[in-house]
Amino acid sequence: ERWSPNRFSFYRQISIHANLKKMVAAADSLVWELVKNNNSFMRKKSGRTSRSGSIRFSVERGNLTNKSSYKYSGLANSKTIDISSVGDNKAALTLKTKKAATSGKSGKTEIALNKDFRRSEKTIKSQATDNYYRPDLKSAALAKYTVVYRSNRVAKGVKKAVPVKKGRGNSEAASDDE
Repeated sequence: ERWSPNRFSFYRQISIHANLKKMVAAADSLVWELVKNNNSFMRKKSGRTSRSGSIRFSVERGNLTNKSSYKYSGLANSKTIDISSVGDNKAALTLKTKKAATSGKSGKTEIALNKDFRRSEKTIKSQATDNYYRPDLKSAALAKYTVVYRSNRVAKGVKKAVPVKKGRGNSEAASDDE
């Protein structure tokens, strides 16, 4: 038969898909060594003085405290816990699954935390510690959920926002007292 460009592209696509291979799983510590100094999620803040030094933050998903460290890293660890605010002022608990190393976004399980505070707290504890997932992240997960829960209550209008304290140098507060 006669050759046509459509037929060639069809066979080319088949050969490309046949050559695709799954990503090789790497050890968590090796991944951390590769991404700890430079990655797209890192934010470096320099201190005000040379004594205070610089601070590294990391904003990737799965990092509960936003600290750039191996323990909290959402990139380097194969098991991560993340708590985030979702639409309608609700929270969600996200866990990495076993296939997350090779599948990307679809390798995550999301659990809605739309019950009252104590029931959601029990869900977080059971997912983190009872099934030996990441018991070391229990306190960080509960702290993050507390912050998300408070902000969602303020957004819903259930609770008023806490005013920010101005400090001692506020001249308006001094003139109001007189």
